[in-house]
Amino acid sequence: MNKSIVKIILLMSIFLGIVSGVLTICPFVGELIFWLLITVAAVVVILFMTKMRLIDIMTVRQSVVIGAMIGFVSFLAFSLVYIPAVIAIAKFANYISNPGVTIFLSHSSVGLLIMLAIFMGVLSATLNAFSGFLTFYLIEFSKSLNLNKNNDFGQFNELNIRK
Repeated sequence: MNKSIVKIILLMSIFLGIVSGVLTICPFVGELIFWLLITVAAVVVILFMTKMRLIDIMTVRQSVVIGAMIGFVSFLAFSLVYIPAVIAIAKFANYISNPGVTIFLSHSSVGLLIMLAIFMGVLSATLNAFSGFLTFYLIEFSKSLNLNKNNDFGQFNELNIRK
């Protein structure tokens, strides 16, 4: 894999994590955005980059590695935005969108927050690696369907039935 491709993947993952961190602060959509980030971030980035013809994934291993990178980096970027924002909103605006999470984050030590972010990043990497694998499989499956569709089944036209 090319270094420039890896940089693009990382930048898109960071962007996705930052956007998710900002949107997760919203009370009703927050939980949905959080679960989508943990499970489907790799699908979004891989499909976007495939549509733009930036990457062409050739093996299952590449798809799993790319999915894991996307999951880990996007969750760390999410944590860098979400945790300070929730703590600041709870302390200064006295607003709690998700009571359990806000109380836990505002009363935890920095070491515990770092450990939690890394643990959840690894969990996100694992789930997104699987999502990347499924995305690779579905892309290959759709390519094979397109090849069969364009084939015209020419072998059946050559059958000559003698009368």
